[in-house]
Amino acid sequence: MDNKKTGAEIRLEGITKVYPTSVALDHVSLHIKAGEFITFLGPSGSGKTTTLNLIAGFASLTEGDVFIDDIKMNDVPVHKRELGIVFQHYALFPHMNVAKNVGFPLKQRGVNKKEIAERVDKALAVAGLSGFGNRLPNELSGGQQQRVALARALVFDPLVLLLDEPLGALDKKLREGLQLELRRIHKEVGRTFIFVTHDQEEALLLSDRIAVFNAGRIEQVGTAQELYDAPCSRFVAEFIGDSTIVESGETGLAYVVRPERGTLFPSGADIPADMQAVPVTIKQSIYLGSGWKFEIELKDGTKGVVRSPNLHNWITGDNISAQLAWNPTNTPTVPAS
Repeated sequence: MDNKKTGAEIRLEGITKVYPTSVALDHVSLHIKAGEFITFLGPSGSGKTTTLNLIAGFASLTEGDVFIDDIKMNDVPVHKRELGIVFQHYALFPHMNVAKNVGFPLKQRGVNKKEIAERVDKALAVAGLSGFGNRLPNELSGGQQQRVALARALVFDPLVLLLDEPLGALDKKLREGLQLELRRIHKEVGRTFIFVTHDQEEALLLSDRIAVFNAGRIEQVGTAQELYDAPCSRFVAEFIGDSTIVESGETGLAYVVRPERGTLFPSGADIPADMQAVPVTIKQSIYLGSGWKFEIELKDGTKGVVRSPNLHNWITGDNISAQLAWNPTNTPTVPAS
């Protein structure tokens, strides 16, 4: 694989997908930089996979344009877009060994046997599978099979790799290990990675930027820190990380009190002058080893979380009346509704 190359730039301009009974995607525009690792994050039905399918050419556009390196792709068939694609289900050929599975895209392109062997070896090395070429898929673990699928997508040197929830079928430990591998592989190959997931922690770990989808639109695009520290809407605030949303009736805004930035005080205690506070009930105290997690509830029924490295000595059980305090100068706000 030629590591001197960089990935392709992608532009989505007002792309829309309408079905007879629903609007799956509603005038979405996005600029993806060459070599970027961007994640499409959102709940089921939010439009993230539809967007990926429109980029790949698996679905036709109702409106809008898809550009890859300034070339309009609207009418270009899937096989001519030259995109690497990895799905949640590995789709390996069970009768072929690993090397033949990985080399299949090259064989389809008429590459000679010697070059196929060389490029398969390189792709397997990148995927951490050197020495696995002669094994059959049923001799591999789920994580290893997903690495084979990744190597197969990379072997023909695509400038863009599309990954549609590729880790969703793996258990937690395998998933976490492959997340780190994906980060390494992206840095090594330097291509544009577009990753789809509904797992916020996965998105925060992997991405240069994240596009948060909701109801067929993009709510916000930014780095993990930008989305966490400065969400643009209540949806983004609640979808990215834990928080306690405290509405302010006077301003029409809601404070987004992140777990590490809220402080609990006993009921009736004096609150520092630089902080605001509301009454809450501590519903449950949970020891996590590295600290304590307190599940709280506001008077209006809003639930939230506070984390603290030390147990407050006045918290002796559950369903305790308290005050949640925060510093408004370093606490983001979003429209209340």
